[in-house]
Amino acid sequence: MVADLSRTPTRSALALGVSLLAVVAASALGGLATSSAAQEYGRLEQPGFAPPSWVFGPTWTVLYVLMAVAAWLVWRTGPSAETTRALALYAVQLVLNAAWTPLFFGLGWRGIAFAELCVLLVVLVCTVVAFWRRRVIAGAMLLPYVAWSAFALSLNFAVWQLNN
Repeated sequence: MVADLSRTPTRSALALGVSLLAVVAASALGGLATSSAAQEYGRLEQPGFAPPSWVFGPTWTVLYVLMAVAAWLVWRTGPSAETTRALALYAVQLVLNAAWTPLFFGLGWRGIAFAELCVLLVVLVCTVVAFWRRRVIAGAMLLPYVAWSAFALSLNFAVWQLNN
């Protein structure tokens, strides 16, 4: 009988650490594009529903922790084609997540950032479905991220139009 190494405490803790590092890396890569995103956000004409810039840091911290734990829970379901597919979708959405900040703030391509965020939302919904099939709680943990991303999409569109 072959032991399932994904369930050993050491390997599981290491996997959780890797999952947390992946979201930190995505966040850091996105943030490298512009260190003045909060300042630039404040200078843009904003719609009435725009939150203050200080809301984004705590919100993304919570979302990234939820994302990392959800991915870890899916990984713990064990090796299978479905797990691989779910984690591949997760990786794609992380890359798309990291790409948004440089597009919106670094390059000022707000229309391209909006289109990229549309693609991110599609991939994210597919990720939620794939996670849900592997472990319901993992899919549920991504729902706040979907809600925030949908809000971000409307905010991106409004800022793009107001500053066009």
